Amino acid sequence: MSEPLSPVLALLAGGILGAIFYGGLWWTVRTSVSSAQPALWILCSLLIRTGIALTGFFFVSGGSWMQMVECLLGFVLAQRAAIWLTRQPGDKQSHLVTEAGHAP
Repeated sequence: MSEPLSPVLALLAGGILGAIFYGGLWWTVRTSVSSAQPALWILCSLLIRTGIALTGFFFVSGGSWMQMVECLLGFVLAQRAAIWLTRQPGDKQSHLVTEAGHAP
């Protein structure tokens, strides 16, 4: 693989792995809600999604920690995209946490 193109491909591969992982999670949650055995769906999905992601990271890294970091960055960007794409209309994302009434 050519050196200048390597970071872009690792980032793209991480994005694809993230899309598979979080897309699979989204599908699993939607499917398990109406299933007779939701725990089985969730457990099997977790094992399959994690196996695919770890195998992908192993092959993309090729022994290079820099490619591993670039792949991880693509994975995290895919997570952010999944959160953005699956939020409900009208959701207001507040980063402030309101606490229950405590004594000062």
